[in-house]
Amino acid sequence: MIVEHALLHVIPHRTNELAVAFADAKSIISSMPGFVNPTPSRRIEHFAPRLRA
Repeated sequence: MIVEHALLHVIPHRTNELAVAFADAKSIISSMPGFVNPTPSRRIEHFAPRLRA
């Protein structure tokens, strides 16, 4: 299994915009061969950045 992640730095007052954009992009991301389940998750050390694995 290959696990990849991307750290996305998000301006604190724009986190809702990221959630909306990710929801729109999820079907496109999921359609890539071998991609199973894109899941954004908030890091616990900081409020704004999100870790997508």
